[in-house]
Amino acid sequence: MNLGKNTSFRGWPSFELANDSNIKIGENCRFNSRTTSNRIGINHRCMISTLNNGAVLEIGSKSGFSGVSIGCFEKIIIGNNVKVGANVLITDSDWHLDDPRVSGPKPVFINDNVWLGYGVVVMKGVTIGKNTIIGINSVVTKDIPSNVLAAGNPCKVIKDLKN
Repeated sequence: MNLGKNTSFRGWPSFELANDSNIKIGENCRFNSRTTSNRIGINHRCMISTLNNGAVLEIGSKSGFSGVSIGCFEKIIIGNNVKVGANVLITDSDWHLDDPRVSGPKPVFINDNVWLGYGVVVMKGVTIGKNTIIGINSVVTKDIPSNVLAAGNPCKVIKDLKN
């Protein structure tokens, strides 16, 4: 595991690394794990895991997380300046690898300057474009383009932010 300079933790996060996997966190990131470290409320501490051999989880610089759960079975790449609201789940798998009804892990890419609101769920195989905002309690199951506001279950584009 590689931690960048000035990465800080409020409370105790939980990290778990599978064999031959890697977690890389950029500079100046903040992880809030205390229930009072975010006034909107955090249900649990930050839980960051690689769960298969060879999994790769990369987080860019200047990103912030509150009570996030990140479950990486294959690949999750999170860009720079990403703001992740309280109680967000980011995963590249359905978590039941032995169930023939689901497909295997698919990479997740969250580009620079994305803001994920409270309680957002980002599912496997999703790319979220740069400068995009995902609204509270949204479930992201498909790619979301850059420079938009998107929300809902399933998440869809609500407004173009280019202007």
